Amino acid sequence: MGEPTRILCIVVEAAVQDALARLFLNRDMRVLRAGNGEEALGIVRGGPVAVVVSDNLLPGMSGVELLSRVRDLSPDTVRVLLTETADLPTAAEAITRGEVSRFHVKPWVDEEIVRTVEEGLWRYRVGRSLRPGDEAALRSIAQTIELRDPYTRGHCDRVAAFALKIAEGLSLPEEMRRAIRHGSWLHDCGKIGVPETILNRPGKLSPADFEVVRKHPGLGADVGRQANLPEEVIDIILRHHERFDGRGYPTGVKGTEIPLGARIVAIADVFDAMSSDRPYAKGYDRAEVVHVLGVLRGAALDPELVDIFLAGLTPGP
Repeated sequence: MGEPTRILCIVVEAAVQDALARLFLNRDMRVLRAGNGEEALGIVRGGPVAVVVSDNLLPGMSGVELLSRVRDLSPDTVRVLLTETADLPTAAEAITRGEVSRFHVKPWVDEEIVRTVEEGLWRYRVGRSLRPGDEAALRSIAQTIELRDPYTRGHCDRVAAFALKIAEGLSLPEEMRRAIRHGSWLHDCGKIGVPETILNRPGKLSPADFEVVRKHPGLGADVGRQANLPEEVIDIILRHHERFDGRGYPTGVKGTEIPLGARIVAIADVFDAMSSDRPYAKGYDRAEVVHVLGVLRGAALDPELVDIFLAGLTPGP
């Protein structure tokens, strides 16, 4: 996407720096190193850094203070803190204040920190690409994310087409239709934080795997905020898995508390998901999909919007 893919590791001990750097060998990234905060800030000032991983125990300034200053210098940079068990309250507070994106307790688990950095790279790249607000860039990002899950190829375009049919039935203004189009394209952008082994796993997900999947609306909304997308688009990304009866996620809002754009996209998303083959299920035919939408009407989905959608649905197999 044009930006240098650089990550920066800040740890005092050279051996620990080496251990971190080895995790990212043969990956599409360049690992930079620093032993203290001032050295790290100099590197950040010198050029784009996608992800910073810093120990909290540094000479001169703490890792939290360093990452706060990195945020001021480079708001797009994803900031990860390595912390001792005793520092957990500090790390949690730093996340709440927005100084730190994630933290890992030492000794870290290699697979977990690699996943955090790879997710951070995606967030950085997507956020930077979305910022111009160019429609071609928005759609390209959505299609790139779809490539991680071959079963969803074309999903974002189909969801947008179905959602816009509902918007047309409601005679919504063009600005709202634009938000629905962009939100439809990007509704699953938070899946950048879901491992492909989970996305492509056949059969029913374990409770632990489903908890990972449930995080994707919040992750996507974070990306949208980082890219300064309109609030209506962020609402769609964050709320498209809420249910009309309040049993959805991530927050369990219900009824018309769910933004209109998200209620519209939810119907389009469910319709296309049921119509498409997935690793765990073959897609339904049109009659079966319509039947299930009737069952979900008033439970998962807004009943009035379901009626509008079904009234405008063209016959099909």
